[in-house]
Amino acid sequence: MPLVLLPPEPAKADTESLVAALKKNREWFDQMIIKNSAVLLRGFDVKNAEDFNEIVEACGWEDIRYIGPAPRTHIYKRVWTANEGPLSEFIYYHHEMVLFKENPKKVILFCEVPPPEGGETPFVPSFRVTERMLEEFPEEVEEMEKKGLMYTFTAPSTNNISSMRGRGWQDAFGTPDPAEAERRVKAMGMDVEWLPDGGLKTIIRPRSLTRVFEGRKGRRMWYNTVVGMHGKEISSATMIDGTEIPDHVVKRCGEILDEESIQFKWEKGDVLFFDNMALLHGRRPSLPPRKVLVATCK
Repeated sequence: MPLVLLPPEPAKADTESLVAALKKNREWFDQMIIKNSAVLLRGFDVKNAEDFNEIVEACGWEDIRYIGPAPRTHIYKRVWTANEGPLSEFIYYHHEMVLFKENPKKVILFCEVPPPEGGETPFVPSFRVTERMLEEFPEEVEEMEKKGLMYTFTAPSTNNISSMRGRGWQDAFGTPDPAEAERRVKAMGMDVEWLPDGGLKTIIRPRSLTRVFEGRKGRRMWYNTVVGMHGKEISSATMIDGTEIPDHVVKRCGEILDEESIQFKWEKGDVLFFDNMALLHGRRPSLPPRKVLVATCK
């Protein structure tokens, strides 16, 4: 993992040939992503956001707009920057948009500028985390599964690009109008609390600890963001009845995630497809420059 696909010959490394091949082999390519969880296109002449967007659209998957705390900038059509938070910080492992009722099945990343050092995008087979957590903490896992989870997250009133999770609620929910923002948040199944400083606190419940998805061998995926949100300054993760999740359980889960991670080093022009139902992903600290673009698909 990942399955690496290279140009069949130098003359077919251009974007036009790649796009034609993807259109012709859509069903097979989709099966390869589900079978392998991640597929890397390497050695193709993919130069910029426009080329990347052509590749995304060639696959025929419907777009899904990113919602979440990560600061991002729209670049071109279906293409956005990946998390623009400080490169010096590690981005915890997560399934994209895991907190929301609707989340992408596919996440596609394009490396326009590889970092000189660090900046890998490691990913983790989600079912392995569940297996290991059940081995080490069977009672705690089943209690969390039975009760369900509750998260809170606070978004500032305006963007704070100095934070990995500093996206303001106006940007995150696409409106400067508090009433409309509240309506959109509630439509996603979340409760709202307005703070004195103009920030918006969301309460997200109930959410499951694990999930099983069709076509993934019945595997129980670790489909939550407990490690990323537990005990943080602007977020929390508890069981739905308010029972705290033990610190040592969360700490050990974070270690397991790292132990099970597959390290992936970027090369210029790489396009990585991964199954968001099966893999968690993160970002290693990096020296600048690093430019990775992203598209998310239903």
